[in-house]
Amino acid sequence: MPHVLDLASRTFWRLTGRRVDLDGAEHWLDAPVSSSARVGDEWIGAETARHGGAPGTPGTDAGLLPSMSCLDGPGFAADRLNPLVRDFYEHTSSWRMDVWSGWSPVFWPAGEAVSRLWGRRIEQLALPMRPLDVAHGMDSHVTPVRDREGVHVASAWTRTLCDSGRTVFSGAYSARTLPGADRPSVHVAFPLESGNVQVFLRPGITADGGLVLESPRGRFGEDGAYVVVRGASAHAARVPLHETFHVYVDALGVLRTDHELRVWGASALRLHYRLERTS
Repeated sequence: MPHVLDLASRTFWRLTGRRVDLDGAEHWLDAPVSSSARVGDEWIGAETARHGGAPGTPGTDAGLLPSMSCLDGPGFAADRLNPLVRDFYEHTSSWRMDVWSGWSPVFWPAGEAVSRLWGRRIEQLALPMRPLDVAHGMDSHVTPVRDREGVHVASAWTRTLCDSGRTVFSGAYSARTLPGADRPSVHVAFPLESGNVQVFLRPGITADGGLVLESPRGRFGEDGAYVVVRGASAHAARVPLHETFHVYVDALGVLRTDHELRVWGASALRLHYRLERTS
């Protein structure tokens, strides 16, 4: 039986969202879903089958994007990126992550409630609430999702805690162009039972070759965060969650990422990643 909290949240998003046609005008919101409350990684095989491909296996050198050049367009050229930044996105499985987290005291109670009631139970979007939660680092596995012709559709990235093996995030990463946009965005979809959370991140490059990914404020159909609920009909809502990722190489040649999550305009969570190539 579906959990009462999951039923309540899906009802809320149906009531507050808009009806969308995922096979038509809002095809840009078509993304994988989970068939069960605990997300795990079963959705990967189902998503591959949906595209007519064969089941994949985690790749030892697989990346979130097959090439950063798939984001090229006005204002973005992948060949301007620092080689380490580009290597991380094109060969993500070859990198290890150490993570530090810091919550705003104002948003910590809400974050703790979401983590306890949803994140840890469904093993999805389980944001670390305390620095020691991720003291032993994260493992990551990337599985390419391909269609029947072998064309790369997305990369499934699963991140687990090294000490417990518990899944923290599991999402599909790809490049996707929004309606009316002049170039692709990084699209991330986190499957949930009968729906998903999606984020469209607009890429930019700093003067020193760092990568900036942003999901700013905007209108429905622009870069940002969305919740999609599927059933007899599909509904989608834009949510006031905004993220910024800054991926850069520090003065000692170490690849790092600063990640900020904001609710409306207020900073709720900051994460810092130290990235190390393992092979």
